[in-house]
Amino acid sequence: MKAYETVFVLNPDMEKEAMDAIINNVKSVIETAGEVDGVDEWGKRKLAYKIANKYTEGYYVLVTFKAEPSVLDELNHRYLINDNIIRDMIVAIED
Repeated sequence: MKAYETVFVLNPDMEKEAMDAIINNVKSVIETAGEVDGVDEWGKRKLAYKIANKYTEGYYVLVTFKAEPSVLDELNHRYLINDNIIRDMIVAIED
């Protein structure tokens, strides 16, 4: 398994319970063929520029994990279909 980090930005207007549900969904996708090393919720922060002509803030979440490369496709798919995830990025961590 290879080490990765993913950062995603959630809609800041969501309820905390809905944010937790999305975070748990991301963790469950990773755990299908990997393991979550840590979840760091950075909280609400100002964005560098407006996203979708309406968001000036976002709720940032960093997840570090080890997984098979097949998990990345499913994770990207989940990011794309969820309208409450306004930005995302997955990066491989070099050893």
